[in-house]
Amino acid sequence: MKASSIPSHEKSFFKNGKDSLGKQFNIIPESINIGDGTLLDYMYCERVNKDDSFYYKETIPKTKIVLHFTAGYLKGDLAQLTIPSNHVSVPFVIARNGTVIKLWSSQYWSYHLGRGAIGGNTTMSKQTIGIELSNIGYLRKKGSNLVSSYSETDIYCGLNETLLYEKLTTPYRGEEYFASFTQKQYDSLALLLKYLTHTYNIPMQFMPEDKRYDTLSKNEVENFNGILSHVNYRNSGKWDIGEAFDWNKLITAVNM
Repeated sequence: MKASSIPSHEKSFFKNGKDSLGKQFNIIPESINIGDGTLLDYMYCERVNKDDSFYYKETIPKTKIVLHFTAGYLKGDLAQLTIPSNHVSVPFVIARNGTVIKLWSSQYWSYHLGRGAIGGNTTMSKQTIGIELSNIGYLRKKGSNLVSSYSETDIYCGLNETLLYEKLTTPYRGEEYFASFTQKQYDSLALLLKYLTHTYNIPMQFMPEDKRYDTLSKNEVENFNGILSHVNYRNSGKWDIGEAFDWNKLITAVNM
C-alpha cells in the first residue's frame, strides 16, 4: 500500500469498524487522566461478538513497557492482534494518524515477544505491557521505489519521498531502509507512556542509548525496569522498533 493511501485506509476502519479479515468492532471514544490532569483520548475497540479469547484475564504486576512496530497496515494489524484463541496481542496500537486504540485492559497479558525471547516469552510477556505502532517496518529498493517485505509490487513510496522513510548509514540486521513514524505517533505514544508509567509505577526510564538496538542478556532484561523495545529480547527475526525510530523525539515529547 502506498503511504499516501494510509490515511484513507485508517479512516475507513474508524468509520466501519472492520479489520482486514472482516471481523467487526465496536469503536467507543474514551479518555482518561494520565496522572497530571492531562487527558489521554483513545478509542476502545471491542469485538462486536464480545470475543476476548486473544488475551488472558490474569492480573500480573507490570515492570516494563515494550515498544513494537506492526510490520503492517492498521486493518491488518488489528486482524492479527485479535485472532480468536491465538493469545498473541497487545493492549494498545497507535495508528499513523496518532489515534490510540485500546484492545483490552493493560492489567492483563498476552504473548507478544515470541519464542526464544530473552528471559522467557511467558515470564516477560506477563510482566510487560506491549505497545504496537502501526508501521510497515523495513523496506527494500525496487527501481526508483521502496516496497514492503510482503511483495515487490507493494509499493510504499518513491525514493524521492524522503520524509516517508529513513535510509540508514549502516544496515540494521541486514536492512537499510525503514518506514518513518509520524509526529502524531510520537506525541500519542508520549501521553500513553505517561499514563502507563504513572498507573503501574514503572520508571520513566529508557534503555541507555548504547543498548537500544542490542539484544540484552537475561540478567539485563530481568533487572531493567522501564521502557525498551522488541529487539532487546530477540537476537534475530525482529527489527522493531528499529533504528528509524527517533528516541530523542519521543523523549522530548515525554518531557513537554
